[in-house]
Amino acid sequence: MVARSKLHLAQRTSKATSDTSTRSARASRVEALPVLDRLIHERIRLGIVSALAINESLSFNDLRRLLKTTDGNLSVHARKLEEARYVTCSKFFDGRIPRTEYRLTLPGRRALEKYIEQMEDLIRRTRKE
Repeated sequence: MVARSKLHLAQRTSKATSDTSTRSARASRVEALPVLDRLIHERIRLGIVSALAINESLSFNDLRRLLKTTDGNLSVHARKLEEARYVTCSKFFDGRIPRTEYRLTLPGRRALEKYIEQMEDLIRRTRKE
């Protein structure tokens, strides 16, 4: 009985080792996908940095209208981009009316350019096959 258990264990170990080496060989042939900037990849944040890349600055209301989103949603996503230093936010009064204006920073522009390059590479590789 002990001999049969040892034989069964040896067979299972051999099969597991074979399966692992097959998976390793397959994995070495698989092309790695680019690691996208998760901060920019989200739809609203991508919209914010894209809009700011083609406009010197935009007001909160301009962004809200462009992106067709709510005040709260825009505010949360803009704050995340501010914390990452991808955008700057200036608050001021225009007469008695409070205004909020956003601008894309140099690190934000570089992050967007890198993101676009990665997406273009992914699209090229997808179309190639």
